[in-house]
Amino acid sequence: MLLLAADTSGKNGSIALAHCGPEAACSVIEVVPLDGGTFSAQLVPQIAALLAKHGLTKQDIDGFAVVSGPGSFTGLRIGLAAIKALAEVLTKPIAAVSLLEAVAVSGRSQGKVVAVLDAGRGDVYTGEYEVNGRGALLLGERLLTRSELMQSAVGSIVTTDHSLADSARDAALNVETIELPRSDVIARLGWKKILAGETVSSAELEANYIRRSSEIFSKISS
Repeated sequence: MLLLAADTSGKNGSIALAHCGPEAACSVIEVVPLDGGTFSAQLVPQIAALLAKHGLTKQDIDGFAVVSGPGSFTGLRIGLAAIKALAEVLTKPIAAVSLLEAVAVSGRSQGKVVAVLDAGRGDVYTGEYEVNGRGALLLGERLLTRSELMQSAVGSIVTTDHSLADSARDAALNVETIELPRSDVIARLGWKKILAGETVSSAELEANYIRRSSEIFSKISS
């Protein structure tokens, strides 16, 4: 099965193609980076170029995995719109993947893991997971201030934010810093979801912002 994965949730993004089999294994064909700020111009042409490079067409795609959040409002909308359109035309399944889950499984920590991403303005996106060798079970996702995180974190923190990691270490918390997961990680997580029947239709696919746009606008105006 040929899987296309995409992440346009942050300043930069990526797309990936992978061959995935019935035993949840995925062999990544290629990962292509996407420059931030140009997703709307790059995404569809880069998908077409990646398929053509490997002698494939969109009709060869059997499923999609896409980061549904949290992250940039504009970036997420662009990525989700492109995947929605392709999945609707091809009538193929979509696996919506939380970037927080990708962070949680990309670290070395097992057991209770708190994945943390910078949300700006002193806030952080947090996802609490029970992580083992088979994957990650979501316990909950929240928007917290950094101080709230330091006071409430239970288990190991995994984050891409070096300054937050330093603060967590100063607070005597167990913390691991990783690079931001690429779309090959999203492909593998998405394929597990597809095998488990955890898919959405193009009409059902929605962004998971964790906080509402009105909350951001109220912060800006205050």
